Amino acid sequence: MEIPEQIWLLIARNLSGEASEREQKELAAILRKDEQLQQHYDLLTRVWVEKQGSLQNEENTSAKNTISRIIYKAENDTGNDESEQLMVMMAPSKKRRYWIAAASILIVGLGGWLLFSNKSPGIQEKAQAIIEAQRGSRLRSVLPDGSTVWLNAGSKLYYENDFSGDTREVRLEGEAFFDIIKKPDHPFIVHTSGIDIKVLGTAFNVKSYPEDKTVETTLYRGSVQVFRHEQPGKKIFQLRPNDKLTLSKEAATVPQNLSEKAKTLSSAKAIPAISTIAHIDSTKKENERIETAWVYNRLEFRGDNFEELARKLERWYNVTIVFADEKVKQLSVDGSFEKETVEQAFVALKTGFPISYKINNHEIFVGSAK
Repeated sequence: MEIPEQIWLLIARNLSGEASEREQKELAAILRKDEQLQQHYDLLTRVWVEKQGSLQNEENTSAKNTISRIIYKAENDTGNDESEQLMVMMAPSKKRRYWIAAASILIVGLGGWLLFSNKSPGIQEKAQAIIEAQRGSRLRSVLPDGSTVWLNAGSKLYYENDFSGDTREVRLEGEAFFDIIKKPDHPFIVHTSGIDIKVLGTAFNVKSYPEDKTVETTLYRGSVQVFRHEQPGKKIFQLRPNDKLTLSKEAATVPQNLSEKAKTLSSAKAIPAISTIAHIDSTKKENERIETAWVYNRLEFRGDNFEELARKLERWYNVTIVFADEKVKQLSVDGSFEKETVEQAFVALKTGFPISYKINNHEIFVGSAK
């Protein structure tokens, strides 16, 4: 698959976090039309996230040398001469990051797959992979077993990158929609905010941002079992299709009788008995449901107070919202945004609700209407 140079640049700028809002939208539109390119981008994102973690450790010369070899190989494959190679190796950090991304793309395109680890070659420890959707973006990725996960803005998913054990276990911070391949002998388990969600093959949504007061699990197909960390092995709920479970969070420690793997993957919170199960409208298509609207690039809010909406807007648009008074936080708001810019979104909010606002770059000051 031959990809134009402009798309390389768009991908590199997105990975390095320097893409403008227009460039992010342009790349998203391209990826929606090309499934193969989307898969390459998903794989590259996983490489890039791990590579960035390696680069943050200045003492990790092994990782830096590995990246240098990638750049050198990529330049040789594309026919650059020695002077251009030297220029890239000595280039300022911004240009260097673009070349690192482009080099990785070439290797992924050739069928290669590189993971960067702080371990020496002789150490046979499993590496942990991280998939992250930055604020202001959403991400689709394919897991090692072929299952698909969508991450909402400001979310992270941690997992052992080969899934070679008896279980396939991940830890979630934020919100994700999972479409899991059925493997009865290798159950899939999601650890998040004091609960474990065990599935065999199903599609479901989990919402558990650190600042949220609840954990929400919405099941679309198949079945899931939910366990509390404070009562390991004891099932507290079994959900059926179109069930939505909401559990309140409460601080607690991880029990000592959990396996070492579970302790690593589990967050240090547990769930009290406060819970509700609602049945969502099964007559609506998945792209019309509030719980999964974000997967289809639509931000829905129903009955949120403005403080809750502000957290969603911060993640959705990668902004910071500052309240000028407490009164506006309690406003109840309903609505949805899809293609609106952050400026257009606040114009609409001001039209429908008694608020005032001022936008200063990525910071938005919100108060009551004057």
